Amino acid sequence: MAVTANIHDAKTNLSKLIERAVAGEEVIIAKAGKPLVRLEPIETAKPQDRRRILGAMRGKITFAPDWDSPETNAEIERLFYGEEPAVEALRGVAEE
Repeated sequence: MAVTANIHDAKTNLSKLIERAVAGEEVIIAKAGKPLVRLEPIETAKPQDRRRILGAMRGKITFAPDWDSPETNAEIERLFYGEEPAVEALRGVAEE
C-alpha cells in the first residue's frame, strides 16, 4: 500500500516515513497533492557477501621469475632510498 504525505507532513514525520519505506512500503512525498518524489531504501551488500575468500585470485596473478632476485631487491632499495645499493646485496649474483 502506498503512503502519500505532503511536504509539511513529511518534514514532521520523516523518521516514520523512512521506517515505512525501509519496511517495503511505497512512500510518496507530494506538494499540494501532486506527487514529487518517492522514498526508497538503498540496497546494500550484506556483510557476508563482502567477505574475503582466500585463494580467490589464485592463477590470476603472476610474478616474474626474478621477482625476488638480488638485482630486483637492489633496484627497489635504490628507488626507495635514492642511493646506490649496498655491495653486499649484489654479492653472489654472478655466482648463480
